[in-house]
Amino acid sequence: MAGKDADYADVVEWRRDIHAHPELQFEVHRTAALVAAKLTEFGCDEVVAGIGKTGVVGIIHGQKRTSGKVIALRADMDALPIEEETGAAWTSTTKGVMHACGHDGHTAMLLGSARELAQTREFNGTAVVVFQPAEEGGGGGKAMLDDGLMDRFGIDEIYAMHTEPALAIGQFATTIGPFGASVDSFKIRIDGKGAHGAEPQDGIDPLVVGANILLALQTIVSRNVHPRQCAVVTVGWLNAGKAGNVIPQFAEMGGTTRTFDPIVRNLIEARVFAIAEKVAEAYGAKATVSYKRMFPPLVNHALETAFAVRTARLLVGDGNVNDTVEPVMGSEDFAFMLETRPGNMMQIGNGGGAGLHEAAFDFNDDAIPFGIAYFKNVVEARLPF
Repeated sequence: MAGKDADYADVVEWRRDIHAHPELQFEVHRTAALVAAKLTEFGCDEVVAGIGKTGVVGIIHGQKRTSGKVIALRADMDALPIEEETGAAWTSTTKGVMHACGHDGHTAMLLGSARELAQTREFNGTAVVVFQPAEEGGGGGKAMLDDGLMDRFGIDEIYAMHTEPALAIGQFATTIGPFGASVDSFKIRIDGKGAHGAEPQDGIDPLVVGANILLALQTIVSRNVHPRQCAVVTVGWLNAGKAGNVIPQFAEMGGTTRTFDPIVRNLIEARVFAIAEKVAEAYGAKATVSYKRMFPPLVNHALETAFAVRTARLLVGDGNVNDTVEPVMGSEDFAFMLETRPGNMMQIGNGGGAGLHEAAFDFNDDAIPFGIAYFKNVVEARLPF
């Protein structure tokens, strides 16, 4: 495992530089340029930029290539629209933007692994390092797929890591099957009839209609989804009117849905439409639903996850790897990649502190040697020399 030497200090420097210069969604131009420059410096056989708009791919051939296999490692590069409150010396220099989800650490660790793999090349096949933009809601993973990521580079399997504050430094966690939820969003507009607040009989109150739709949506999980399935339907906002003595003409609400099962996902979407439209109709109003499918469930493949667990256990010991961790209702657009190729998403310990997407979160640099070693070992173990 990489120790805390000069190489480690380099990776920390890269991580903190990326942290200090966060970028959103697909606008990761500085970060992508840094990544491409480092991969070229390391001697990668090929460096390709502009995959999925601003994604970067590096190709590293092993000393032998007779296996014909290609293993990919993926990291995400984008930050979040949050004002940083860490107080770190490397705090964000961009107002209202920060790395609150560890993507700075993911990128730095994969760069560290790429450097070591390019130096040693003690594997039989090809390693592909994938640096993705726009994980935070932008669908950057899908954009890279749409640009031919898997077929263009002949990828057979793909592996990723995500930092986890609830795990100690040197610990890993994953599970076979569903690991992250799908995420969809919806918006409902209720058109009623405006009236004076003192004469409600002359109007059709869209707020009353909206309130009843909101409550009815909460029956989807409790009365339509099987009790052994997991699902969430959340209404996050409801807007209407500006004056207390006026019944407004319309109201709008929006929310999110989450599940691990494609069948349940279809059911929820259908029920959102049916409930909104029929409840509104019962009150003489009209509901218009806009429903957007964003990310599918993240589902780890069985054989590749078992391999990832063995690799992590050889690195840190059996007691430091949980292979049956509970799935999370959060989403991760690595799910798109796992729909097209077998692979695994692994959590790596961040050693406590603030939670993900919090203004006080900072990636723990003590995790870097473990992440570098894990990524490197995945390639070397999957492509034995």
